[in-house]
Amino acid sequence: MKDMTDQTTKTSSRFRFVANIVAPFLGLLLVILIFSLVPEVQDRFLRAGNFKSVATQSVIVALAALGMTFVIISGGIDLSVASNIALSSCIVAFIINAGLPPWLGVLGGMLTGSAIGLINGSLITSLRLVPFIITLGMLGIARGAAKWLAENQKIDAPITWVNDLMARSPQPPWLLMAPGIWLMILLAAAMAVVLRFTMFGRHVFAIGSNEAAARLCGIRTRRTKVIIYGLAGLFCGMSGVMQFSRLTVGDPTVAVGLELDIIAAVVIGGGSLSGGQGSILGSMIGVFIMAFLRNGSTMMGWPNYIQEIIIGFIIIVAVSLDQIRYRRET
Repeated sequence: MKDMTDQTTKTSSRFRFVANIVAPFLGLLLVILIFSLVPEVQDRFLRAGNFKSVATQSVIVALAALGMTFVIISGGIDLSVASNIALSSCIVAFIINAGLPPWLGVLGGMLTGSAIGLINGSLITSLRLVPFIITLGMLGIARGAAKWLAENQKIDAPITWVNDLMARSPQPPWLLMAPGIWLMILLAAAMAVVLRFTMFGRHVFAIGSNEAAARLCGIRTRRTKVIIYGLAGLFCGMSGVMQFSRLTVGDPTVAVGLELDIIAAVVIGGGSLSGGQGSILGSMIGVFIMAFLRNGSTMMGWPNYIQEIIIGFIIIVAVSLDQIRYRRET
């Protein structure tokens, strides 16, 4: 009887995992299909060049969503990601503009992002405050620091190889796509392996499912949380590098509101705000759902406020479905 119960539980768990992947994937196909059937845009929308452009535009959100996936699965939230991206991009521009080697600017941006994440994790675990409050405060601190560093203006920097990371016409041409896209794919694959097949990944799920039980099982929940937020910050730093590469300047006002796209991508992809559920593949599909929606809306000539209404509606639906699913499981 016990064996049958365990088997049923495993089957149910596998079914939920597959469903969490299939549903977002069908949503992505539906979005692509809708815009493909609209006569006004179908000839431009289905071009390979447009798909390549969407992939390039998705890199910044996708990299940050990789880290956010770990945070949300662990039952947390990080509202400071967009400000972190802006600060990291300004650090990159500031270092390169100072005449230092470009690789040092890239390293500086990544370390800045990671430092913000580690501070978030440390404050959350030491002060025992909800992540919403700590990261909301860090949202303002990081944005203010970016404006202070840039003196409320853009930081111009000389053109270097860093600017080629998001080039639409990559060099060498055999790359076919911008180096940033390949980096996104490689990191997504690596994080999927980490999340599903390593002890750290299992600890992330355990903390999100039941932190008290995870602690009783011997998991060092505080240390793991600090690592999770540090990892999320590192990915924000990478996004900041890509943001600088795309704009060729450090702008403290960029990425305002981008945290909503990042969080929405993870939730649309099957991540639960209650913790314990989510996947890298699902988050990446969520990123492309958002990207194709914005791309198709722009081609249709819809104003920005219409796009925001659509995205906001999708966020409400995704979170509502997540809550319905959570109530059924509990």
